Amino acid sequence: MQRIFAGIRVLDFSQVLAGPTATKLLVELGAEVIKIEFAEEGDPSRTLPRLQGNRSGYHVQQNRGKRSVCLDLRDPRAIELVLDLVPDADVILQNFALGVMERLGLGYEVISAINPSIVMCNMTAFGRQGPLADKPGYDPIAQSWAGVLHMLGYEDRAPILAGISPGDVLAGVHAFGGVAAALFHRERTGRGQEVSVSLLDAYSTAHEVNWQEWSVSNGESEPVRQGNVHPVVGGVGVFETGDGFVTVAAVNNGQWERLTEVMGQPELRDDPRFVSTPSRVANRNEVNAVVADWLKLQPRRDEVVELLEAHRVPVAPVLTLAEAAQHPYLHEAGAVRWVDDDVLGRVLVPGMPIKFSETPGDAELMTRRLGEDNEYVTRDLAGRSHKQYLQLVSEGVLFHNPQS
Repeated sequence: MQRIFAGIRVLDFSQVLAGPTATKLLVELGAEVIKIEFAEEGDPSRTLPRLQGNRSGYHVQQNRGKRSVCLDLRDPRAIELVLDLVPDADVILQNFALGVMERLGLGYEVISAINPSIVMCNMTAFGRQGPLADKPGYDPIAQSWAGVLHMLGYEDRAPILAGISPGDVLAGVHAFGGVAAALFHRERTGRGQEVSVSLLDAYSTAHEVNWQEWSVSNGESEPVRQGNVHPVVGGVGVFETGDGFVTVAAVNNGQWERLTEVMGQPELRDDPRFVSTPSRVANRNEVNAVVADWLKLQPRRDEVVELLEAHRVPVAPVLTLAEAAQHPYLHEAGAVRWVDDDVLGRVLVPGMPIKFSETPGDAELMTRRLGEDNEYVTRDLAGRSHKQYLQLVSEGVLFHNPQS
């Protein structure tokens, strides 16, 4: 069965994580993604750990199935070649610093003049306007500006960086959605457009209650980091058992009532401090203390999980990475999957996060060497002769590393 984006061609100038997340979703759904890399090292992700030989597991995870053409974009002939790809492209996606594409002569005005139906997605740290627009930034920098880092950790200690890059991935998913929406708009109107996504915007959307908690209280209530419990709701947090940690989320009245029964303290249902969600918010420290005290007495993490699950109280074991990687729940749900790489062998990567009833998932995709598709792109797509292709190679405009 044909994949959703079959026939869509994407010129992908993005690197590392945010942009490649978006184009990873597009290639999974059938788009032809041509990853345009830069001599002589290509996407920096090719050198990120873990490496086996010259092959990066990070790069494999983010770039399976994408074609690779490696160009020296400082050379006008490389820019000319890229521009010759534009008429038959549907999407351009890039996550350079603000103004780089324009300085290269590949800004939206130039691109759309050649192909008015093209969709161009620009991904930046801080957007394309405002006082932060021209500042460099990565995931932790955007976390800091968005007030997100302030919410991570304990109030009496420095904020703690997450051991993941949620903003990059969230921005990538937003870019994927923006591109899909712009392609749908093009189906209706025939016109392309520019799409802009930033890490700052992505992180702003990640605040669950914080913006409105501050604003609706007219600034009288400012959320602060609360460590291992929810900053507002009682009965939601990470708690210790005898041999590990569990996360409990007794959010509504029914879940709280069932939790009191499991704890052997049904009288807490009628305690004025805990009788409703607003009261448990007002007295969240007392709620959390009750839950924490009970869980500390439970010797086995997994037995606690089974007990609370049996009473329909939302709960999960805090799995180590190794436990999560091998847990049948994640594999059966498709949250992770094994893929084959011709250098690394079997590699565990995230699953396709969007499932469809009518189109297939888990495409069989391989990771290209740096510049492996130079000849295909140069001759078949950009219309150069074999002689011209060889000249571009000999003069360093095109670069290929078969060991990557």
